[in-house]
Amino acid sequence: MLRAIAVIALFLALAFPAFADVAVPQLTGRVVDRTGTLSSSDIAALSQKLLEFENRKGSQIAVLIVPTTQPETIEQFSIRVAEAWKIGRKKIDDGAILVVAKNDRHLRIEVGYGLEGALTDVTSRRIIDEVITPKFKTGDFAGGISDGVDRMIRVVDGEPLPVPSPTVHFGNLDDLAPLFIVTLFASIGVGGFFRAALGRLLGSLVTGGIIAALTWLILGSAALAAALGALGFIIGFVADLFSAMTPGTGRSRGSSWSSGSSGGWSSGSSSSGGFSGGGGSFGGGGASGSW
Repeated sequence: MLRAIAVIALFLALAFPAFADVAVPQLTGRVVDRTGTLSSSDIAALSQKLLEFENRKGSQIAVLIVPTTQPETIEQFSIRVAEAWKIGRKKIDDGAILVVAKNDRHLRIEVGYGLEGALTDVTSRRIIDEVITPKFKTGDFAGGISDGVDRMIRVVDGEPLPVPSPTVHFGNLDDLAPLFIVTLFASIGVGGFFRAALGRLLGSLVTGGIIAALTWLILGSAALAAALGALGFIIGFVADLFSAMTPGTGRSRGSSWSSGSSGGWSSGSSSSGGFSGGGGSFGGGGASGSW
């Protein structure tokens, strides 16, 4: 009897984890493939397409491929993914996620509230049945996903949505460091020319204005432009004090601006290339299918 109880207990201990819900994968990009189905070039091409769409339209579309959603249905799993990833803009809710459970042979298009008028349940089902699953049945997963995303993009393009705001996101202080370095060099090096020509106050104002304008044009962030512009003015206004204490260093500072310019802005731009959901909400709209 004791041996039988031990065997049953061992069985239950091994069986229960198998029935746990599949964890929602981390959002590491616009395309998350946990099965190795897509090649690196497939993922790169698809991600670029989705990036260009987001920059043009403002909406976000993401793709997730997992082996299975069991023991959940794909509908249950997809809404958990949507709630965790928050694809689409906050309060506009214009996100959509194409979820593929490869081993289960199920897929779903999960649609945010703001796109339910365009990507209706019927439209989403037609995209699945007419565009995606015919290629899945032949083993062409990359082609089916790419064509399905193309059709989703065309449908959303016809939906009147607020234009995307030019914004930039920085994850941490390390992302901002190159911008402060560039501002420092610009304020001291280039700003010295304007201070010499226009005087300390006016020259510093012009320097801060130029820094703010360039920040806005390159990064599209008004808040960041104002902050760096103000910082440039302050540094420029007090820079002459440091110049007086360290004469003859103006030329080296000017050359530092040249190297810092390309490295600093480039680094800041690349750090903003990461992908994250915009805070969009989902209510279970969309459609599912199988092949």
